[in-house]
Amino acid sequence: MNWQELEAFLVLAEELHFGRTAERLLVSRARVSQLTKALERRVGAPLFERSSRHVVLTPLGRQLRDDVTPYHQGLLEALAHATETARGTEGVLRVGFSSPLAGELVMRAVEAFRGQYPRCEVQIREVHLSDHFGPLRAGELDVQLTELPVSETDLTVGPVLLRDDRVLAVSAGHRFAGRTTVSLEDLADETVLMMDGMPEPFRDWLVPARTPGGRPIRCAATTRYWQELLALVAAGEGVTVAAAQGAHYYPRPNLVYVPFDDAGPIEYALLWRGGAPSTKVRAFTGVATRVCDEGVRGGAGLRG
Repeated sequence: MNWQELEAFLVLAEELHFGRTAERLLVSRARVSQLTKALERRVGAPLFERSSRHVVLTPLGRQLRDDVTPYHQGLLEALAHATETARGTEGVLRVGFSSPLAGELVMRAVEAFRGQYPRCEVQIREVHLSDHFGPLRAGELDVQLTELPVSETDLTVGPVLLRDDRVLAVSAGHRFAGRTTVSLEDLADETVLMMDGMPEPFRDWLVPARTPGGRPIRCAATTRYWQELLALVAAGEGVTVAAAQGAHYYPRPNLVYVPFDDAGPIEYALLWRGGAPSTKVRAFTGVATRVCDEGVRGGAGLRG
């Protein structure tokens, strides 16, 4: 099969419009028609039904589209992988992080990465829980250190680099403020405030729908901004489940962070698009993992 015929067929099968297909392929409508007819002659039957009003795939056209698409995608991925390998670790690597503690680790890893790969420029940015995967999917980031669990089929979860205990943030006047620990069962009597737009798997894991005893937990998504959420908690509007790092990075005189005695820690892992990581992402993953291992041996406990 001619590669141009294949490209024209797949784009036309998606657009079902010769004009839009021509625009995407940067060719004339006549050229799209010519390529389509050539492929139909090669196959031996029409792949599209055409009229003055619409273009639709024939049953044979749908069959060919479904059969060819995964192989076409595989070829594109193989070409992209070869290009990345040829370029090596030169160019730009864009790294995201979603919490202050994750940001500290990213900065340490970036410093080590720059020392090992000086010809690669590294750019860093924060990722908000209200748009957890948007920058990564949009190609604005190559890799990010983010909270688990992640169940997005188009994203790959790499090694876990951080673990941070879960705590309950309450106002200084709250009845839990003087306690040394709380339990998930305690949440049944509270209104748990959460950030709007959080990924469902992480949200449902962070605050389950019911306590271990089966009692419902009332949750309210109130804001897309973490500082605003803390202000509401400090004002006594509710409580929120957070990472223990909050006590260090977001201290307030009218806010108390109480550890859970029955909830597992929040884990942070590297995340990237697609399956196999690019050369630069693979190199950064190795450096970041080494930085974490060195931190554990040095007593920092980054991964424990």
